Amino acid sequence: MREPDEPVDVLLIEDDPQDAFLVEEFLGETALSANITWVETLAAARRHLPTFRGCVLLDLNLPDASGMELLREVLTSAGNAAVVVLTGLDDEHEGVAAVAAGAQDYLVKGQVDGSLLARSLRYSVERQRSDENARQLRDAELHARENMRLERGLLPQLLLDRSPLAPRSFYRPGRKRALVGGDFFDAVDKDGTTHVIIGDVSGHGPDEAALGVHLRIAWRALVMGGVAEEQLLPTLEEILVSERTQEEMYATLCQISLDKGSEAPRIRLFGHPPPLVLTHEVTEVRAVPRPPLGMFPEPEAEVECFHFPRGATLMLYTDGLVDAYDGGDGTERLGVTGLARIVGGVLAAGVPVGELPERLVNEAEQHNGGPLQDDVAMLLVTHGE
Repeated sequence: MREPDEPVDVLLIEDDPQDAFLVEEFLGETALSANITWVETLAAARRHLPTFRGCVLLDLNLPDASGMELLREVLTSAGNAAVVVLTGLDDEHEGVAAVAAGAQDYLVKGQVDGSLLARSLRYSVERQRSDENARQLRDAELHARENMRLERGLLPQLLLDRSPLAPRSFYRPGRKRALVGGDFFDAVDKDGTTHVIIGDVSGHGPDEAALGVHLRIAWRALVMGGVAEEQLLPTLEEILVSERTQEEMYATLCQISLDKGSEAPRIRLFGHPPPLVLTHEVTEVRAVPRPPLGMFPEPEAEVECFHFPRGATLMLYTDGLVDAYDGGDGTERLGVTGLARIVGGVLAAGVPVGELPERLVNEAEQHNGGPLQDDVAMLLVTHGE
């Protein structure tokens, strides 16, 4: 047994009561279930068009508007509806022009019966839905390609061929964002010193992602251009201030600099979670945090050092990891202490350092009671000399 057709909402814009009556009579003779709203002028139709989602049946000659200008306004105002044009016998060429302008179909008065009218309305609504689905698919594909371009800019090939540090990078997008966030990292070896950076631009969206790309590329250019180490981040802060689209945008950041043959890297911490040193135990790097870049610019302070022995691994990460909840009740955050505890447990279970990021995110999601809300970036560097 054939299921009944889905009801179609019809907005009939027609100033002739006789023609409006015929439309209702024709549709009443068919199996199509039509909910008809009749208005006689464009002015009256304007109250319905912005939220209307069915089929607009439009006479192109109204008392207050006519022709292609009338059609264009209806098409623009009723963006979620199909539009079928009614034309007179002498205006069939206008119907063809209407379809070319965006109408789904045209009908010639005097040549319409119930079957033709019902079929045109039903097919026009389906074509409109198909066009809308195709548009959404194109938008999704463009969105995905844009994300890929942004991610390539945020997550580079690390330049550590001559460095004693062996890197392992990881990135996983969070659940809540529509675009890739502003997490970024990089590592460059220059003149016997390896510089490693990880950062996170506040917020999510194209502006934040673009700013993250700017900062990462600018930092790499500064390092490779031979800018003095103590000038790298003050200069990067100037770039942030000049490139950000809103004054309240800022970036948390951690930079590590290690001279070849040394076990005492220098750390600069700007509002960012501190790194962890992984040996036979997990140790949080103690450093006095400074305000994030872009909030309270200040001159270079005394640089702190920490112990990073050969064979150890340094783990840098963004706050998407430590902001996870430590338990399903959603009351306590994991924090750096909780993260160190999980890392220690994973390593104690015999998981190799190379597999640590994926395993760590999975563990954090179990503690969180579901997918992490924010992006997670990690950079692990092992001291190989």
